[in-house]
Amino acid sequence: MSTPSPKAVVELLAADLTGPGVAFCPNPKMTLWSGHPKVFIDVASTGEGKCPYCGTVYRLKAGEHLHSH
Repeated sequence: MSTPSPKAVVELLAADLTGPGVAFCPNPKMTLWSGHPKVFIDVASTGEGKCPYCGTVYRLKAGEHLHSH
């Protein structure tokens, strides 16, 4: 049984993240009709996170590093 492919992959720069290393979904580039409740995706822990609603994967771009406070 194969795993379904993610709907989309969004590569992020460290500067794109808010707060303690999170991205939010839906993101501003998504169309309004595909909206769902706004959720915060933890990207800091593993370098990527997946939206539980639409399956979009948010991933730090290769070579990007988060600065600790």
